[in-house]
Amino acid sequence: MIYLDSAIISDAKIARQYGWVKGITTNPTLLGKSDLSPGETLQQLANLSPGELYYQLTATEAEKMIAEGKKAHQLIGEKTVLKIPATTIGFQVTATLSPQIPCAVTAIYSGAQAAIAKEAGAKYAIAYVNRATRLLGDGLALVKQMAKVLEGSKTEILAASLKSPQEAADALQAGAHHLTIPLDILKAMTTHEFSEKTVVEFNEKGQGI
Repeated sequence: MIYLDSAIISDAKIARQYGWVKGITTNPTLLGKSDLSPGETLQQLANLSPGELYYQLTATEAEKMIAEGKKAHQLIGEKTVLKIPATTIGFQVTATLSPQIPCAVTAIYSGAQAAIAKEAGAKYAIAYVNRATRLLGDGLALVKQMAKVLEGSKTEILAASLKSPQEAADALQAGAHHLTIPLDILKAMTTHEFSEKTVVEFNEKGQGI
């Protein structure tokens, strides 16, 4: 599936019109860019999203993270997916919440962390592809390693931090099951110069009904 990576209401409205964007992912930085409060933003996004809506926990203590996750679920409803950081406490919280609310372990940078996400019951394991390339040298190699570790399990890979259509396609070839992408990259993925030229040629030389 392909998700919109944004908390801007106007972006969500455009993505909904596309018809092929399946849901929306947010994070604290993206929510901070909204003109509305986080709660109001999430409620509007939940109404606009055709599928899952991801909310990232901001608390840092286990009990507070669990409470925040339950509050987000009450706010968003059945579309909720909780993004939980890949930390020792984060995995503990994932194991606690995953039987009740779908969870996505975010900011995974190793195959070992992907293995723990699987054991903790995460529905998704999130890899920041472009950021991992900057920090580790090869974000696609990380996705490939995660795919091997998670092969045959119910935990699927969501590739994030994608900066171009090519990087998005490469992430899928490396083993990602899903992509989350900003609106400008989503638009760019739908076009190619040769596609445009081919359509022009058909219209110039052909006819329809």
